[in-house]
Amino acid sequence: MHPEYVSYTNYKDIEDINRLIFIVKSIEGINKKEIKILDIGCGNGNISLALGSLGFAVTGVDIDKTSVENAVKRNKFSNVQFQILDANTFNLNAQFDAVVCSEVLEHLEQPSELLKSIFQIIKPGGILVATVPNGWGPREILVTRPMQWLAYNNWDSPLLLLKKLLGYPNATKQSSNPELSHIQFYSVSSIKKTIGNAGFQLQQFKNADFIERVFPYSFLTRRIKVLQKIDCWFARFVPHQLTSGFYTSWEKPLK
Repeated sequence: MHPEYVSYTNYKDIEDINRLIFIVKSIEGINKKEIKILDIGCGNGNISLALGSLGFAVTGVDIDKTSVENAVKRNKFSNVQFQILDANTFNLNAQFDAVVCSEVLEHLEQPSELLKSIFQIIKPGGILVATVPNGWGPREILVTRPMQWLAYNNWDSPLLLLKKLLGYPNATKQSSNPELSHIQFYSVSSIKKTIGNAGFQLQQFKNADFIERVFPYSFLTRRIKVLQKIDCWFARFVPHQLTSGFYTSWEKPLK
């Protein structure tokens, strides 16, 4: 059985659910009664709504108007609000106990600038939860990079048609933004360096999935959930360098 807060999302895949569980557990580790959270790149609102169902005060922000509108339509919580906002235009006087930055940094031209802004608005002792694809892992090497190369050269139409015929949506559960190209390709060392250089101290570094979203194996895993479970379980034991994504949590030092 999945935790009840998963029901407030549209997540079906095991990796999406595992990522959400990591985020929730990281935030529940904060030793405070009332916790104020900023969800950067909130997309369609999945993470914000799950956290809101647990009673946290959540502000979800995203630059994509359609995604935020979808999140607002789904919102049933008075403690959750959504805004159309560029992540680098925060009110730096705001103070948050936790910031979630899930599957966002890989899309940014200047992720270091965002991380500097986050460091300023998060309280000392607060946490940043950041998840990113492994830029040198199976999915990015075998799927994302080839697809982006084909799109750049205007050769992607036949593959997009094939994806549609095979039942693969040209979208993600997380966001309705049609432009979700990956710009940054993080390794274990580079993601640690990028976030660490902003002043944060690493608390947890965990693996996501292995190859369950790599075609053609993904054709099976989308239909046989037990294969997803086996894949994510196996990913826990492989070196970080071989997994398809990273789950990380960081603390802003008290001094």
